[in-house]
Amino acid sequence: MITSRKLDDLQLPVKIKALNLIHECKLAGIDLLITCTYRDFEAQNALYAQGRTVPGRIVTNARGGQSFHNFHMAFDVVPLRAGKPVWGTTGADGLLWQKVGALGEAQGLEWAGRWKRFRELPHFQLTGGLTLAEVNAGKKLEGAA
Repeated sequence: MITSRKLDDLQLPVKIKALNLIHECKLAGIDLLITCTYRDFEAQNALYAQGRTVPGRIVTNARGGQSFHNFHMAFDVVPLRAGKPVWGTTGADGLLWQKVGALGEAQGLEWAGRWKRFRELPHFQLTGGLTLAEVNAGKKLEGAA
């Protein structure tokens, strides 16, 4: 089971945008921690089971093969305040997440904080218009190795 936090595990176009997001956050006075990049199908299925068949709260609606993490095209972050992760979503915490989301979108990333069905503030992805079916079939982003 593999869950990575390494930017090198992202397809190159995604890695570049992640690095740009980190840089832009730094310029805005926001420290950002990458919490997940690539996740294999087994790790994705274990995460999907959380809150369903194993204890914990539900954190994803994606099984293995249904997440862009599985194809090196997504990453999760958390902003830090005084060196501690900010997981809150209201008040000053919510405003911080909105700023991080806007900075990610300015890089051309899709921010799951805008999703209606299952909002995920930490999640960013770059699909290049590819569907999960296409990436499951082996297609990669333009510019990816």
